[in-house]
Amino acid sequence: MAVFTAVTLDDLSQWIKQFPLGDALALQGISSGIDNSNFFLTTERGEFVLTIFENLGFEQLPFYVQLMRHLAERGIPVPAPVPNASGELVVTLHGKPAIIVSRLNGASQMDPQPVHCAEVGTMLARMHLAGRDFPMTQPNLRGLDWITATAPQVLPFLSEPEAALLRNEVTFQGDFAATQAYGALARGPVHADLFRNNVMFEGERLTGCFDFYFAGVDTWLFDVAVTVNDWCIDLATGELDEARVQALLAAYHAVRRFTAEEQTAWQAMLRAGALRFWLSRLYDFHLPRAAEMLTPHDPTHFERILRERIARPAHPLPV
Repeated sequence: MAVFTAVTLDDLSQWIKQFPLGDALALQGISSGIDNSNFFLTTERGEFVLTIFENLGFEQLPFYVQLMRHLAERGIPVPAPVPNASGELVVTLHGKPAIIVSRLNGASQMDPQPVHCAEVGTMLARMHLAGRDFPMTQPNLRGLDWITATAPQVLPFLSEPEAALLRNEVTFQGDFAATQAYGALARGPVHADLFRNNVMFEGERLTGCFDFYFAGVDTWLFDVAVTVNDWCIDLATGELDEARVQALLAAYHAVRRFTAEEQTAWQAMLRAGALRFWLSRLYDFHLPRAAEMLTPHDPTHFERILRERIARPAHPLPV
């Protein structure tokens, strides 16, 4: 999240009337993240989040917004989109698509312990199962096609060792995606960005997750790998913390059992998750967009993680 499009309370004075929220009372830009313009919005009816989409168009947004509604209706703790008087969830603000969603209670847990990881594993498995009957489909827009197209754009900025790592891993993932083992992996809607700052806790109790704007249909195992690569690591080294890994995977497995095919693909998926975020951070670092508030991410963090996942055997999935 960031602020690329500035918004004031005066801008909202008439615009907000289409929603059943009363007047807008306060608005605060959210500086974390790098893709959309986000604001905490206080109205006469409570606390919400306003998002203006900088890259996604009206034709892409129904998947994300309807997925949130679908999950919320099935008891998954996610932000609920607020419809306007015409029943529309996505509307225009400053010429761009925008939505208002409910604001979750709690705070992000940036120093997770095994108990927090277990909560995340349980919720992620419940989310995957709840999405099985979601009728819409859209590929993961940061999947292999995007990786293949984006890697050449950042290669000129890299040292030779970095460039070699990127080229080799793109080739590895392309080859793996063509295998029968990959084709047999369970698939469905995935969050694809379930980092620590996208989950809320009150104490040890998970109260919700948000930021579904990288969601798409992909392998569920990729979603697990992305999550483990953030929640279960030593931030300084990228190494996996065995206690947190075991807690998250065991909790997930108790809700949705891992398959034999997923056992085989686990290490490759951990590498795929690391590659996706290393490449996106490389792109945002070397080819940035202007923003009023922007918090850049360090690409070397996921380079370390990728090198770790290549060098060390992954902790096996529960059986």
